[in-house]
Amino acid sequence: MSKILIVDDEAQIIKFLSISLRSQGYDLILAKTGKEAVAQVALGAPDLVILDLGLPDLDGQNVLLAIREFSQVPVIILSVRNHETDKVRALDNGANDYVVKPFGVQELLARIRIQLRLRPEVLTDYNHLGLSVDYVSRCVKYQGREIRLSKKEYALLCQLTENAGKVITQTQLMQRIWGQSHLQDTHYLRILIARLRARLGEGTNQSSLIETLPGVGYRLIVED
Repeated sequence: MSKILIVDDEAQIIKFLSISLRSQGYDLILAKTGKEAVAQVALGAPDLVILDLGLPDLDGQNVLLAIREFSQVPVIILSVRNHETDKVRALDNGANDYVVKPFGVQELLARIRIQLRLRPEVLTDYNHLGLSVDYVSRCVKYQGREIRLSKKEYALLCQLTENAGKVITQTQLMQRIWGQSHLQDTHYLRILIARLRARLGEGTNQSSLIETLPGVGYRLIVED
């Protein structure tokens, strides 16, 4: 049974969505603020998020960016904002779909089913060459030592471990971690790679786990 997080502060919308989604067998989590939404994604591990942009504490676009720092959970924007610029910005920030209020419940249910079908298999952990990542608890260890990472360091490590042994281009990493608007700021990525290597106890010239392919991207080593 899929778990859906509804992020909205309008009582009528929450009630309507709750009735509609529970009738289809979905489990629900509710959040009325942006900060609560980010916490629920981190702790509640929903299978899908329905996110309003007009929240009382944070703009939904910023909430979306915060979620994308550590999670690739499918996000459907549900908002009264119907300008093309809002839609494009949300999609660039990592939204999977955008539905304008008022909306038809059958259309929304169909869009939910599509995103749940497209969602990749959820990884539970990574354990190779002394590096372990528990994606549920967000616990990272290297050579038996627990490593504390910032949100972006963790997001970068997740991209590497989830694609271990494969080359991930600079553009792919920039888009997934910072968003479409920062694709040219590759110096951010170089700094983040150096910081992650330092956290793992490696010097910038000693990349036993993270291989640099100059001008292309990075790859997490999976063989001794």
